[in-house]
Amino acid sequence: MTHALDELDIRILNQLQDDATLPVAEVAERVASSKSVVWRRVQGFVDSGVIERRVAVLNPKKVGFSVMVFAMVKMSRHSSNALPKFIEAVKAIPQVLECHTTLGQVDFVLKIATTSIEEYRELVWTRLSQLEVQEISSLISFEQTVNTTRLPLHATAG
Repeated sequence: MTHALDELDIRILNQLQDDATLPVAEVAERVASSKSVVWRRVQGFVDSGVIERRVAVLNPKKVGFSVMVFAMVKMSRHSSNALPKFIEAVKAIPQVLECHTTLGQVDFVLKIATTSIEEYRELVWTRLSQLEVQEISSLISFEQTVNTTRLPLHATAG
């Protein structure tokens, strides 16, 4: 379900996308609204799931994760329990930052952060290859040229 956003919603959410630690009073000042209105709207965003969580975004390289891999996984079978079993298994692998179920040539695309190629190799051999996969193709990122968590918000008809 899509949440209809008005212009004030967008201004508030854009402020929070830039810095989720801003006090409500600061957000209210920046969006030219009252603290109570901003507080109610932010609470509504949290209650409705528009704001899923507030986190610190870390620089992977500065905390030792120098290898970013995109693994394309093709499953060996598509039984009713094989795909959910795979999803649950990759949720338990801390190096897996994202798991996307896809249509097309592969079944899943994983974004994986590791400290080394050797760590990634170990992860493939001891964890991923044990999950009824037919094939794993890996792309190793050597430079990240765009990195944002900011969604390009626009007012939606409501």
